[in-house]
Amino acid sequence: MNPSPPALAFRRPGSRSATPSSSHSSAGDLLKALLFFAACLGLWEFGSRAQWWNPVLIPSPLDIGTYIVHGLAEGELASACGVTLKRLLLGYIIGIALGIPLGLLTARFKFANNTLGVVALGLQTLPSVCWVPLSLLWFGQTETSMLFIVVMGTLWAVLLATDHGIRQIPPIYRRAASTMGSHGIHLLWRVLLPASLPHLVSGTKQGWAFAWRSLMAAEIYVTVLTGFGLGHLLHYGRELHAMDQVAAVMLVILLIGFAADKAIFTPWERFLRRRWGLSA
Repeated sequence: MNPSPPALAFRRPGSRSATPSSSHSSAGDLLKALLFFAACLGLWEFGSRAQWWNPVLIPSPLDIGTYIVHGLAEGELASACGVTLKRLLLGYIIGIALGIPLGLLTARFKFANNTLGVVALGLQTLPSVCWVPLSLLWFGQTETSMLFIVVMGTLWAVLLATDHGIRQIPPIYRRAASTMGSHGIHLLWRVLLPASLPHLVSGTKQGWAFAWRSLMAAEIYVTVLTGFGLGHLLHYGRELHAMDQVAAVMLVILLIGFAADKAIFTPWERFLRRRWGLSA
């Protein structure tokens, strides 16, 4: 009688047995990153206390943290974050709602690409701050003026990303859909748009970055009484030579952008790339 073969454990990739190793690796990478940033902050604080540079021009991490704590406790910083995020989300959503349909048109129709596509390509290279004088002349010192600047900063990036995503779709998708009777709006909405989603998410991420830049330019140069945002705090910190306030507001902007990327864009992008077979 032949001896029974040793038991072999067949496990699927990504099964529970692989989880401890990957979790240990992720925890180790996170720990190394935290140690790196802690060392940088420690060196920065030490340099400030040793007066390697002028602390008025380059505040220490402790001074920046103190301003953030006091700003949150007094409500000034939290209120500015709320006002800025409200403006940002509204302008960003409007920019996406306009940019995606227009991008579908420029990708599908040659006339739209030769006209609207050329305009979008030119305006996308225009710095957001260039819209400020025009917005002030049209809408004055109002929330509409800020909204216009954010939409203009978002719209063209999303439009071009949608156009690019549609053009990256394999031609066989269109031929197969046409063979099954899909044409016109149905082809755009039910076939081409879903197939372009992996590219479109990168465009929406780029539109988010442009929306941030546009809003900061708007809040720095446009003063409205309906609410003071992070850009206003940044501007007033410069006027008062309060570099701890300037650096703290910049840090808050970075943290909000980082949180949005990790909580929204990165999971969405990872899911779509896996769903469409573009990554393992």
